[in-house]
Parts: sequence; C-alpha cells; structure tokens
Amino acid sequence: MWVFLGISAVAAAVLGVSYGCFRMAFHVPPRKQIDPEAIELPEGAAYEPYWPDMERWIRESRAMPREHMTIKSFDGLTLHGTYYEYAPGAPIELMFHGYRGSAERDLSGGVQRCFRLGRSALIVDQRCSGRSEGSVISFGIREHRDCLKWVEYMLRRFGPEVKIILTGISMGAATVLMASDKDLPPNVIGILADCGYNSPKDIICTVMEGMGIPPKLGYPFVKLGAKIFGRFDLEADAPERAVQNAKVPVIFFHGEADNYVPSYMSRVVYDACASRKQLVLVPGAAHGLSYPVDMEGYLSTVRAFFGPETSADREESA
Repeated sequence: MWVFLGISAVAAAVLGVSYGCFRMAFHVPPRKQIDPEAIELPEGAAYEPYWPDMERWIRESRAMPREHMTIKSFDGLTLHGTYYEYAPGAPIELMFHGYRGSAERDLSGGVQRCFRLGRSALIVDQRCSGRSEGSVISFGIREHRDCLKWVEYMLRRFGPEVKIILTGISMGAATVLMASDKDLPPNVIGILADCGYNSPKDIICTVMEGMGIPPKLGYPFVKLGAKIFGRFDLEADAPERAVQNAKVPVIFFHGEADNYVPSYMSRVVYDACASRKQLVLVPGAAHGLSYPVDMEGYLSTVRAFFGPETSADREESA
C-alpha cells in the first residue's frame, strides 16, 4: 500500500510539473476581443528606438486596401489572414509571425518591405494568435502544416501562375523552414527565414538556461507536458532536420545582438541546408530587428538573392 501511494504521489508530482510547463510554454488562454484602435508593439528596451517606425507601419497597413481571408487547418481550426496586393499577378510573400505575436504586430513592416520590392503580401495570424482559433502553440510542429494549407489556398485563390515566397520571423521562420522539405508546388520559389531557431528543443533549453533552470532537469517535463496535454511530439520535426532535404532556395537573416534566439541557431540551420542558400548576420540587431536596423541592406540583399523576376516592378527594384 505504501509503495503504491508513493508511486502515485511521484506520478502526480510529475504530471503536475508537466502541466505547469505546458501552461507556461504552449497554452494560450481564451483571448479578449481585440480593440480595433489599439496598437500593439513589442516590449523591451531593444525595441523602443524602433517603436515610431513600427507604429507607422501598422497605421499605414491599416489604411491600405486589403482583403480578409480564412482557411481551415488540417485539424479543423479557422485561421485568418490579411492580403495586401501590390499589383495583380505580383509575387506574393506568405508571412508568419513569431511566438505569441500577431500578424499585425510582427509583420506590418514586412508588408511595407514587400511593396518596396514590388510584391504582394499575405500575413497570417498563426493558430492561437490574433483572430485565429486554437489554444496550443507547438513551436512549428503543427504550424508548418498550416503553412502548407495556406499554400493550397493561394493556388486556388490566385491561380496556377502565382509565385509564392514563404517568409517567417522567429517561430514563423521555424514554421516555414519545417515546410521546406515537404511536397511544395513549383509555385513556391523560395524561403526567407528571419531569426529562426534550429529546433524546438534547443530554443526551449536555451530559454530555460536564461531562466536559471537546468535543461537536463526541466526539458523532460516540458516535452511530457506537450505530449500529454498538447498532444504533440515536440521533437517530431525541426528546421535543422527539414532543410537537409530543402527543395527551394533559402535566405537566412539574423541579428548578431539577438539575446532571445541566438544567431548561431541560424548558422546551424544554414550549414544543414541542402538547397541554394545565403546567411546574412546583421551587426547590432536584436531579435527580429534585422530589417529596422538596416532596411536598405536588407532590401538589396533580398533583391539580389531572389532575382528581378520576383518583383512586379523591375525598374523600381533595380
């Protein structure tokens, strides 16, 4: 009896800690109704110098003609996106935001960047974010399957000639990189991955170390929490593994001053990538700030990597 009680107590403790880890890392509570006038900006001293630009990008995006789009995920969630058309027939960047972010907060600057490159943009609220349904973040494990559903939708919506570039920032970068080895249609002509991590496991362990939690002690509880309460395997896929069979060119951006997702993680994925590739490290840029820190350099590098055929206005993009 005492042995049984002891085992039960240990099991209950393990489940309790795992559930706590699940709630902290993966669970998203029901979201309040979004205030249409509010402007959400990323918090932190590194972002403050760029708040005026970020607010301007959001306001400009809100004032632009746009189309609301929805799809159903592979597991039945309604996912939302917003389409900004540069010109009919222009290449389209399909863009994914970061962990606990939103399309408007993280990608409004990307919309402005796309227009400067002569491209349209479809920015999506990932599952659990913005207007999209869901309550579990899976660090790209499920999200990259959502990416594939968006690609299917774009082919139906824009026709067989549409050119698509998959773009993501932070967890969004991991999302598109995990799709790089899947059965992508020839319409997908490349991937832009900005400040992504090499695997869900490694970024979680890195964050744990920053919190003073030994990963060898804490990570098993996180993995168990994902498995039991989130019903997904945290190690089922990873950018580093996917790009070994990448089928499209990939350009990587990462800020050298990134203290959240260390820049070496992009180097790891870059080294593993089997397709045509380029790695751009931006001095002085914190997490997600490579474009605001060096806008002109970012634009010229992207133009050169993908070529003039990925711009609807070659003269402007020259």
